[in-house]
Amino acid sequence: MDNYVSITPSEVIEYLYCPRFIYFMSYLKISQYEKNRFKVMMGREIHKRKAIINKNYLRKRIGVKEKLLEQKLYSRRYRIHGIIDEVLFLDDGTAASLDYKFAQYKDRLFLTHKYQAVMYSMLIEDNYNIHVNKAYVVYVRSKNLLKEITIDKKDYNIVENMIEDIINIIEKGYFPQKTKYKSRCTDCTYRNICIK
Repeated sequence: MDNYVSITPSEVIEYLYCPRFIYFMSYLKISQYEKNRFKVMMGREIHKRKAIINKNYLRKRIGVKEKLLEQKLYSRRYRIHGIIDEVLFLDDGTAASLDYKFAQYKDRLFLTHKYQAVMYSMLIEDNYNIHVNKAYVVYVRSKNLLKEITIDKKDYNIVENMIEDIINIIEKGYFPQKTKYKSRCTDCTYRNICIK
């Protein structure tokens, strides 16, 4: 099992941006040096602060009766892992993830946020054996606006298919199609080595 591959939500986000990111980053192991990116660093700092400040705060308005902070979870079943900012246990007997985003809410839910929430739901269900049908995102740069995301079986199927494709790229060296959005290629880390 030395070659066992487990996917993170970050890899799914990169895959959604352009599937070739996975090929260069995870198969060829060419770093994109994201530690140098301002938003990435600010996001990490926000997560650290929120874990300290909100340690005992329960969001009663959405039915939270208990929460766990900074949970590092693995699922061999789904071949995924990740760190969830908050795992919320709700009054109705279900659970949900809560994720802090160093972003502004733009009157719509980005697919990256949705599918990250779906992966967190899969991790919670597999680790705690509890049903998950929603998730929450806090948009820090929109005055900590809390938005609810509905999660259903169709979302699980979409994410499971993406995970399978990502694993094929990593394990087999499959070279995927590039993004259909040409504007993303302009300032891509890999633009100089990517076959057009």
